[in-house]
This record gives sequence, structure tokens and C-alpha cells, in this order.
Amino acid sequence: MFEHDEVITLIDEEGQEHDFTVIDILEVKEREYAILLPAEEETDEAIILKIVPGEDGSDLLVDIEDDEEWDKVVAVWEEKTQDDN
Repeated sequence: MFEHDEVITLIDEEGQEHDFTVIDILEVKEREYAILLPAEEETDEAIILKIVPGEDGSDLLVDIEDDEEWDKVVAVWEEKTQDDN
């Protein structure tokens, strides 16, 4: 399981490593999603990835490919961030 404020490294399509900070974990319809911010950049643009179990039992982060699922997760995130302000 990923932890709040944990720094994780993701590898892009070109093989380059990028560090991200886990700023939140959302649960939407019994699935979990990690909200990430680039660790080394000053930006407010978060990345949202779905947390799925890997074959070895560890958690993996994957892109959200379904538009309807994406819209639901973004709506929950936006509602939560508005409530925090």
C-alpha cells in the first residue's frame, strides 16, 4: 500500500525516472487511486493513477483508461479539494 507523503519513482515510456509524492489516496466505487505530484517541480497539477494488485501481491499504479471511470475519480478529487479549502 502506498502511504501519504511517500515519494515513489515512476519510469516513463523513454525509460527516464521521475519522483512523485503521494498526496492522497482516494477510494471510488471500491477501487483505490493515488493522487501524485511531481516531487521536483513546483506545480499544482496532480497525476491520478489507479492502484491495482500485481501478480506478486504488491500494489501497482496504472493509467485510468476508461473515460467514465476517469470522470468519476476527478469529480471525487475536485470535491475533496474544494472541501479542504
